[in-house]
Amino acid sequence: MTSAKSELLKKLNDRSAVIGIVGLGYVGLPLMLRFSEVGYKVLGFDIDSHKIERLNAGDSYIEHISSDMVRAARHSGFEATSDFDRAVEADALILCVPTPLNKYREPDLSFVLNTVDTLVPFLRPGQIVSLESTTYPGTTDEELRPRIEGRGLKVGEELFLVFSPEREDPGNRNFTTRTIPKVCGGCTPDCLEVGTALYGQVIDRVVPVSSTRAAELTKLLENIHRAVNIGLMNEIKVVADRMGIDIHEVIRAAATKPFGFVAYYPGPGLGGHCIPIDPFYLTWKAREFGLHTRFIELAGEINSSMPDYVVSKVASGLNAKRKAIMGSKILVLGIAYKKNVDDMRESPSVLLMEKLRDLGAAVDYSDPHLPVFPKLREHRFDLKSVDPTPEALQSYDCVLLATDHDRFDYDVIKNNSKLIIDSRGRYLEPAPHIIKA
Repeated sequence: MTSAKSELLKKLNDRSAVIGIVGLGYVGLPLMLRFSEVGYKVLGFDIDSHKIERLNAGDSYIEHISSDMVRAARHSGFEATSDFDRAVEADALILCVPTPLNKYREPDLSFVLNTVDTLVPFLRPGQIVSLESTTYPGTTDEELRPRIEGRGLKVGEELFLVFSPEREDPGNRNFTTRTIPKVCGGCTPDCLEVGTALYGQVIDRVVPVSSTRAAELTKLLENIHRAVNIGLMNEIKVVADRMGIDIHEVIRAAATKPFGFVAYYPGPGLGGHCIPIDPFYLTWKAREFGLHTRFIELAGEINSSMPDYVVSKVASGLNAKRKAIMGSKILVLGIAYKKNVDDMRESPSVLLMEKLRDLGAAVDYSDPHLPVFPKLREHRFDLKSVDPTPEALQSYDCVLLATDHDRFDYDVIKNNSKLIIDSRGRYLEPAPHIIKA
């Protein structure tokens, strides 16, 4: 056992290690809270000065994470900073930065690589670096390891490198950072041992795998499995609609089978930081091996087509009332990517709003979790959430249910809307003014 490894394991096990978390968003912030909770000093890094100020003031900017939790972490020694020079203070550096797609639907590793390049000058012997950002198999070995070893640090002897994909599910009260099993793969057996020791302090079950590549593919498989099954349900939804059958009724009935069926539900498109993006990381990497992942890409095509399908339902619903989309007032209910959260990442609601706006509609939105439309990199709306009172609902030609938050009063919406396009199957009983989409 190298002295670097033994000293690092001792620090991790007696919780004297300093934990550095890079990226304090929906993944990094819960992880910070968990390490702080068990007694580690945590140093958080982010390039967003607004986030840094709020966290250091004990204020949370994520709805399902309370400010009380942030204040407790601050009291335990947590500090947020944009000064990456301080990475040298950390014994563990956990990278939780975005891995989006570029405009050609290809992996964009710029956030990861820029972060690593920024950290490299401050790496030292006796540290562990863990990448949690979803990516294609080979990223850790092919991109991170050469950069670290270019610093003169031998991975597996002086510095330890692992990939351990995040599995956060914002707003899900049934699972926490602690209770969700953590997959971990190392560049070497010693790297894996240190990675297991790191996460074993804060996660109930760590699942070791043979390599970083296996861990990277595990994360992609989890999300491709979901994307493909949602794509199947979206395709069957269109077929069922043409046949005059309610697909949600069919799924609920099928879900009563106690074996061999898992219920997935269709919707207006895919949202979130994983499901719409991760499959394309594998399809891109597969081309390097001369493979064409037709099944995955077909599911992607189907899921990507759903916003247009929903817009067509809006058009046909308005047409039946002798109205066009152009000039109509449309209220979109829910702009978060899923119910009961304030997470806007890749939300299909934004695509729906843009498509309707481009067709000439006057578009507003209502979302109790997002009172002001946030600033996004690619989408611009200068709007505030509309309170869906009876009077407000009556003023719209169409109400489009895009995200079915529990805080909406669905009876009020039903009784005061001229036309409802329900893309979530929320309304079970048929009504003349409700169209399933």
